[in-house]
Amino acid sequence: MRLTHDAGACATFKGLRQVGIAAGRDEILMGEPGILGDGGNSGFQAINLAVQCGARQLILVGFDMRLDLGIHWHGKHGRGLNNPNGANIARWRCIIDGQAPRLAELGVSVVNASAVSALKAYPKMSLTEALQC
Repeated sequence: MRLTHDAGACATFKGLRQVGIAAGRDEILMGEPGILGDGGNSGFQAINLAVQCGARQLILVGFDMRLDLGIHWHGKHGRGLNNPNGANIARWRCIIDGQAPRLAELGVSVVNASAVSALKAYPKMSLTEALQC
């Protein structure tokens, strides 16, 4: 499955399907397949997409939600793309942690296997441990 929210990318590259992002809806959405909660970041949107596709066990990897160890694992985005700041990170962390009850209500178990994550709402374990569950 090859997905994007960018209509231009769908027009340019064959085989891409477009998903929608419900701007300002910082919640896991289930009502309309392919319409995802915003959450302010692609990690949140990936969680929403996985749940819409039927995932019932999620392992979070790379959800550090902090800046003191660097902006991204790959370095700063180039021109035309935003880089997170402290306010963004705090907001994203609050939104993702805040959806823990909703995910539990949907029957989705979430484990945080991110090595240095600031998220608090999900059980933390190593990736090796998480993959053995």
